[in-house]
Amino acid sequence: MLLVIDFLTRFWADLMGRTDGPMTFRFFLQPTMALITALIDGTRDARAGKAPYAARMMRSSPREHLVLWREGVTATARILLLGVVMDAIYQVRVYGGFPHPLEAFVLAVALGFIPYLILRGPFTRLAARWYRHHPTVHKDSAP
Repeated sequence: MLLVIDFLTRFWADLMGRTDGPMTFRFFLQPTMALITALIDGTRDARAGKAPYAARMMRSSPREHLVLWREGVTATARILLLGVVMDAIYQVRVYGGFPHPLEAFVLAVALGFIPYLILRGPFTRLAARWYRHHPTVHKDSAP
C-alpha cells in the first residue's frame, strides 16, 4: 500500500513538473491526435450503423468486450507509442535516464486513449445525425 501511495505522490508531482517543462506540446498533440482518430472511427461507426463505441463496450459479452478493447487500442497504438517515446525523451532530458517507465505509459494512456474513448461515441452520434439529415450522402463513401 505504501508503494502505491509513493507512486501516486511522485506521479502527481512529476505530472505537474511536465506541464511547464520541456516538451509541454505533448499535452496538446496527443489529445488532438486522439480527437482526430475518434472522429474518423466515429464517422465510420455511424456509416456502418453501429452504436457508439462506449455503449457497445458496456453492452457487450466478455468476448465482444475484448474485441472492442483491441479495436480501440489498435486505433490509438501510434498515439500511445508516440506518448511513451515523448515521455522517455522528457525523462532522459530531465532525469538523465528513463527511471519511471510506468509513468510514461500511464501518461500516454491518459493523454491518448482516454480522450479517444470519451470522444468516439459523441462523434458517432453527431455523424449519425448528420447522415439522417443529409440522406443524399452515400453511406459507403470515404470521409
